[in-house]
Amino acid sequence: MEATFYQMSAIALNGEEITFDRYKGKYVLVVNTASKCGHTKQYAGLQSLCEKYKDRGLVILGFPCNQFGGQEPGDEQSIADGVVVKYGVTFPMFSKVKVNSKEAHPLFQYLKKELPGEKGERITWNFTKFLIDRDGKPMERFIPKVKPEEIDPILEKLMP
Repeated sequence: MEATFYQMSAIALNGEEITFDRYKGKYVLVVNTASKCGHTKQYAGLQSLCEKYKDRGLVILGFPCNQFGGQEPGDEQSIADGVVVKYGVTFPMFSKVKVNSKEAHPLFQYLKKELPGEKGERITWNFTKFLIDRDGKPMERFIPKVKPEEIDPILEKLMP
């Protein structure tokens, strides 16, 4: 049987294994990120969403990925320093993962299967976003050019 979102885990930037069952009952926005991408400024918008909705049940999870143009070349420490210092990110960030290929992190294998994009399952670039509902079911996929502020109205309708 295939693992569900709540049965998965990932390694945080600080090396701690985080099991996703800690996010039960929350909406989760999963994002593959990169610090040297044209979309990198979306970190600021993601942080704004985090601040606006964290007390209403939203968690944002950032997954650095170096599969698109080598746009996440740094190690975990440089990623942590960059997103915190430059963008003030307070939401959980994880160690670098692959989002495509046989070596893709199981979370992204699962999300792509559940929510294929307009070009099939493959993630096409950094800052693809997946919204997971309070029951751990993937509900919507957003292409990289969809800015966090464009997701805000959707969250506003969902959050109590």
